[in-house]
Amino acid sequence: MQTNVLTEQQKSVLRVIKNKPLTSFQILKKVDNISTILSLYNVIDELKSKGVLKSYIKENMKYHIAS
Repeated sequence: MQTNVLTEQQKSVLRVIKNKPLTSFQILKKVDNISTILSLYNVIDELKSKGVLKSYIKENMKYHIAS
């Protein structure tokens, strides 16, 4: 996938989860250009639909990682 079709928010999320899976709350704390959890969920959904982000549940926590 070409990264130039991604928004700056989407690129920011992918940068923080590139090497290490993180929870939504952990992502929100590390990304400066997303201020609410609802906005983050929208970005995560968009990235999933583009096929560049995957999520999984481990020990009752949902983690996200770039695919």
